[in-house]
Amino acid sequence: MADPERFRAEMARTVAHDPYGFGSSSVCGERDRREATVGGAIVLYYVSGSVLTVTVVRMVALS
Repeated sequence: MADPERFRAEMARTVAHDPYGFGSSSVCGERDRREATVGGAIVLYYVSGSVLTVTVVRMVALS
């Protein structure tokens, strides 16, 4: 990413507040496995409600 701080801020503003919202969609029919476009990148992440954690497992920058 060209500006990691901007990306982190965008993740905090969107996915961190509502991991199931902001245009995200489930992947392979799993509710907690999500994909969204955030800050110019496609982000694949997992949501763990039991420990209030969002784990990004893959990020692809859009050019």
